[in-house]
Amino acid sequence: MPSAQTVLFVRAPRRGTVKTRLARTLGDDAALAAYRTLLATTCEALRELKPIELRFTPDDAAPELNEWLQTGWTTAPQGSGNLGERLASATQDHFHNGAASVVIIGSDCPEITAADLRAAHQALATADVVLGPASDGGYWLIGLRRPTVGIFDNIAWSTEAVLQQTLERAATLGLSVATLRQLDDIDTHEDWLRWVGRV
Repeated sequence: MPSAQTVLFVRAPRRGTVKTRLARTLGDDAALAAYRTLLATTCEALRELKPIELRFTPDDAAPELNEWLQTGWTTAPQGSGNLGERLASATQDHFHNGAASVVIIGSDCPEITAADLRAAHQALATADVVLGPASDGGYWLIGLRRPTVGIFDNIAWSTEAVLQQTLERAATLGLSVATLRQLDDIDTHEDWLRWVGRV
């Protein structure tokens, strides 16, 4: 039976390469520690879900992710290209391998729950695209129910326009869209303090 595939996009936990906006305030060491905390929190929240793939960058990072792998999870490199090209590659790979739906999240939103992932896949029973809006104008989740050429094209990644541009792309392509609850990405010192205050 075709599976509902979830993909978690991650970076190798390397000093100076993760949470760079946070590092401007806290420094590289604290930013790396924050990244490790965010990734561990997300993986723990989703540990019972299968199948989940940790899709990592750079492509030699597999050994650095072992501590976050849960039973039944897999890993794969993101490959080359900009974020849109890497997202497209991930969805194409899983649909090629028979996935019934593909949902992708990142490691910047530690309040994602297993229920959110289940809701995303359920939404794709009727919608072509599902999006989890982020408070900064991006999204914390995107999911597709079939291969969709062009949904990741011409997006100004890492800007507050990402969600709106993605909605516009979906409309241009004639795709129906479902949305989930809005959550906060943790990118800045202020984001980090708000989340720490909540937890």
